Amino acid sequence: MMNPKGIPGAAEQSIRPYKSSEQYLYAMKEDLAEWLKELYGLDIEAGTFATALETGAALCAHANNVTRAAAELARARPERARCLRLPAAGVTCNPAAQPGTFQARDNVSNFIRWCRKEMGIKEVLMFETEDLVLRKNEKNFVLCLLEVARRASRFGMSAPTLVQMEEEIEEELRRELDLPPGEAPLLRPPRRPQAFQNLDQMVGSRCTCPVQFPMIKMSEGKYRVGDSSTLIFVRILRSHVMVRVGGGWDTLEHYLDKHDPCRCTSLCDPQPQRSAAPIPMAGHPQPSPQPGKPPAREPGSPGTGAASVTPAAPQPHEPTREQHQGPWQSPRAPPAPPGPFAAWMLCGGGSPGCSARLPGR
Repeated sequence: MMNPKGIPGAAEQSIRPYKSSEQYLYAMKEDLAEWLKELYGLDIEAGTFATALETGAALCAHANNVTRAAAELARARPERARCLRLPAAGVTCNPAAQPGTFQARDNVSNFIRWCRKEMGIKEVLMFETEDLVLRKNEKNFVLCLLEVARRASRFGMSAPTLVQMEEEIEEELRRELDLPPGEAPLLRPPRRPQAFQNLDQMVGSRCTCPVQFPMIKMSEGKYRVGDSSTLIFVRILRSHVMVRVGGGWDTLEHYLDKHDPCRCTSLCDPQPQRSAAPIPMAGHPQPSPQPGKPPAREPGSPGTGAASVTPAAPQPHEPTREQHQGPWQSPRAPPAPPGPFAAWMLCGGGSPGCSARLPGR
């Protein structure tokens, strides 16, 4: 979705539902866990991300805080609020709900309903109650929570580091295209600047092939990859090197797995299938068959001459007659010879020249 100036807003974009690696999902959980810990003082880490939120109490509390921030924005900046979709109502919550109870499921269900109705989160980024409670789809839960944080940042709430990096890249694109700056974000704590020197070292040490996949630095945090003119934005998120891809993020390792020809070849080329070797008979060792030729028997083997060759076995894709028939079918037997009466009728039923005789005549 484009804004009126033609640049996709960071708060309007969604993390694409990649078939991502475990590292990609872990990096996002790390970022969201640190963000929630700063906002609400939760005891949450990347490894306990779903466990800390499975009762839904923290999710409902966050939804109510976002609704209050939207109401304050509407009072303080009505001209800006008219351009945004603001949540009009919060959610009911049972803060004493225990994990695995119906009260916890109700809390999670209320948060999901609020995301759909009040925030307008797209279905591709939504999750269901079972995805969080039973860990059926943690990725969609993480993507939905990040999208809520992205939109809430437009109301003045603190944003995760990934969302802040998106806004920085958007502003850099505006400067390069000589476009007017976007709306200034509301006051929020400043973010520590990127250590681009460390980034250059981490990016340059990724390819170890004899002919390296080129990643040429164009400016701070921007690289040209491969032999094309494709430019990517690269940032450091704690111990992860992240690549801005489309409307979302990917790890550099996973990105190179999809674009570096050496990595693609090693990941995608199937191994050649080996045909089963013939089992030698006792006392008759057989030489290794040459490609494209059937194996020949040793001279003097039983039942053959010196130059005899074993007949070719049927190919696996050419089923025999027995393979065509189902387990309930048996091979057809040859037709039985006709009985005396049938032979007498076929002969003409006693006409002149008929040699068939009925029994008793």
